[in-house]
Amino acid sequence: MMGVMVSEKTRPTTSLSIRTSAASRPEARSTRAWRTRWAPRLVIAGIVLTALSLRPAITSLGSLLEEVRAGLGMSGSVAGLLTSVPPLCFAVFGVTAPRLARRFGPAAVVCAGMAAIALGLLIRPYAGGTAGFLAVSALALMGIAVSNVLLPVIVKRWFPDRVGSMTGLYSMALAVGMSSAAAVTVPMTEALGGSWQTGLAVWSALAAAAVVPWLPFVRDRGASPAAQAPAREQAPAREQAPAREQAPAREEGSGPRITRSRTAWALAVFFGLQATAAYITMGWMPQIFRDAGVPAGTAGLLLAVTMAVGVPLYFLIPRFATRLPHQGPIVVFLGVCGLIGYAGLYIAPAGGAWAWALVLGIANCAFPLALAMVGMRARTGAGVVKLSAFAQSIGYLISIPGPLLVGVLYQHSGGWGQPLALMAALMIPQIAVGVLAGRDRLVEDEAAR
Repeated sequence: MMGVMVSEKTRPTTSLSIRTSAASRPEARSTRAWRTRWAPRLVIAGIVLTALSLRPAITSLGSLLEEVRAGLGMSGSVAGLLTSVPPLCFAVFGVTAPRLARRFGPAAVVCAGMAAIALGLLIRPYAGGTAGFLAVSALALMGIAVSNVLLPVIVKRWFPDRVGSMTGLYSMALAVGMSSAAAVTVPMTEALGGSWQTGLAVWSALAAAAVVPWLPFVRDRGASPAAQAPAREQAPAREQAPAREQAPAREEGSGPRITRSRTAWALAVFFGLQATAAYITMGWMPQIFRDAGVPAGTAGLLLAVTMAVGVPLYFLIPRFATRLPHQGPIVVFLGVCGLIGYAGLYIAPAGGAWAWALVLGIANCAFPLALAMVGMRARTGAGVVKLSAFAQSIGYLISIPGPLLVGVLYQHSGGWGQPLALMAALMIPQIAVGVLAGRDRLVEDEAAR
């Protein structure tokens, strides 16, 4: 009997020693080091490279729009349609991102998105004709759309305690990609022989590089080790969310009924109106300056200045926004900058070109503010997935007519007075819905009412 008792008492110790021995194996230590040290660093590299790749497809085209129009035989209205394709694709394909993420994992979808961007940018200039150019552009824009939606999700999963700073980091990288493409596309095209096809295709290399950091995560569909970390930068109500709402099993498979939330609708409309202003700026601002007598290279550089202003502000605004109980004052300030910039382009487009480029660059920083509010207006990872997809898909649908209407007004009026009046008029509702979206509300709470 005593022997049996001794045997039973020693069995747990033996089992524990076996487990301890297994845990101390070099393979286990290597796996832990990978998950805790190297994997987050690789995710950060992937986030930064992905963000750098999300806008050159658009801003490089804006710098060479006149050459592309001449090469493909486009009218002003068709060129306006071309500048409306990005938000259309973002709306259509962005809504599929949550379903794809549930099936394949967010990292795998972003990896495939980067591959689609690289392939689309490489083929697009040589597709032949306007229809082929638009069709292959849609491939690249599809990759941008799903990555747009899923980057906030990846940040929330891997860095829940640094949502503001990580959103600022990838927003800043996105601004660097935008401004770099706008600044160097024209001189790089001239250095490569003057062919607009080569000037556009070269940006595929950046997207190809962004594929690499995501490859180790393509089979990782679960929550990261950081998924349970406390979110220090979130509001106290979000920090104290019940554990059942933060469980990995609910991270992507469920979530609130977004359509019942007034804040979600306000954020979607705000996202759409700021996207309208951004895509009009990226697609048409160089043409506004060129029509005012500014040389093509300088016009591209002015667009680069507009984008470059966002490099520091894209990093600072999300961090600042997460520390405020209400983001309305930031919304109002950015909207006023937009109104000043449009008025300047109408009154003295060439004489004050650098000032208007600077002010409009500040106004375009509504984009990182919208991204930050996506992370702040939802308590759970599942809420962020749904809110990000909803706000971006509805928002980009709202933004589709803007660039197209600008092209039509420009062609039929023969000037920029009417298009600029439209841009200024849209800034008023952007301020209004942005103030509503900036209130300290959670979509889960509103959806449950």
